[in-house]
Amino acid sequence: MLVLLPPSETKWAGPQRGAPARLDALSHPALTAAREQVLDALVEVSARPDAADLLGAGASLADVVAANTTLRTRPAAKVSQVYTGVLYDALDLPTLPAAAAERVLVVSALWGVLRPRDRVPGYRLSMGTSLPGVGPLAAFWRPRLAEVLAPRGVVVDCRSAAYAAAWAPDADTARRTVGVRVLSGGKVVSHAAKHTRGLVARHLLTRPGRPPRTPAALHDAVVEAFGAKLLEPSRRGGSWTLEVEAP
Repeated sequence: MLVLLPPSETKWAGPQRGAPARLDALSHPALTAAREQVLDALVEVSARPDAADLLGAGASLADVVAANTTLRTRPAAKVSQVYTGVLYDALDLPTLPAAAAERVLVVSALWGVLRPRDRVPGYRLSMGTSLPGVGPLAAFWRPRLAEVLAPRGVVVDCRSAAYAAAWAPDADTARRTVGVRVLSGGKVVSHAAKHTRGLVARHLLTRPGRPPRTPAALHDAVVEAFGAKLLEPSRRGGSWTLEVEAP
């Protein structure tokens, strides 16, 4: 089982002291050249007077955008500490057992994909951004992630639409991929979606017994703690959908 997550918009800037990120030490080293390209473009853009507009950030985030210029030298921290926010508060990634954390993969506009043990600084960059010299980031990462991601077993897809655009499962993987849709009173909601996805992910990663190996087994595992309904793919080659009722 693999749990795919989006990053959080809010991030811990990182410690005051320590070594900076080593791109060649991150998981999926085949992405190093692509990471270098995006990082160089982001650092350059973040030094421009119109950086906030180009990065889709408001005036209140000017300091966060400016901090992007120090990404190569700023001390790094584990991904499990850097990403914060509603989903990550519910998941409580730092307290997951090491074996469970290895089943988590975070899709990132800057780094492509990351494991919880990877070390990076906080940054400001969304997947919906188009960087000069790189272009739209989802389109940039799509072929590169397709080359390095070949998940086995069930894929629990908790990504938002913007990050889902950066990697789509092939036909074989789609048969084992289940997107998590959150409902309240039978209606799709956004307010409680991140919190519920975090709770669902934590339940799946910490429950006793073997991880589910099929979409049906995934449904059975989720209904141990939540109301849920498994929907078959709506088109040939599509993935499954698990509708989960927000607690």
